[in-house]
Amino acid sequence: MPLFGNTFSPKKTPPRKSASLSNLHNLDRSTREVELGLDYGTPTMNLAGQSLKFENGHWVAEAGLSGGVDQREAQRLRRRNQQLEEENNLLQVKVEVLLDMFSETTAEFQIMKKELEELKSVNRRRK
Repeated sequence: MPLFGNTFSPKKTPPRKSASLSNLHNLDRSTREVELGLDYGTPTMNLAGQSLKFENGHWVAEAGLSGGVDQREAQRLRRRNQQLEEENNLLQVKVEVLLDMFSETTAEFQIMKKELEELKSVNRRRK
């Protein structure tokens, strides 16, 4: 029994083998991507029955699927929406102008009515 020594000394583990046990490292890159699933492709998702894919930084509806709106139709709808917004703005301006005209006419009418009553009262005093 040693006084200053450790009686427990585990054996050293043997070094690991450097060579891989699989043969995937022997495959070329394209085969390896297919085998390991590294070829992700474009991200896709399904929202409300419409399939979308991510291309060039934008989500785009996949072509050829029923229920989806194609790009031309979406562009036409955007143009129509823009036209309707412009028309709505024009009509709002027209309504404001008409309300201003109505207010001015009402004010003038009230002034004339007051003047007429003053003239009637002056005319009654003369008689």
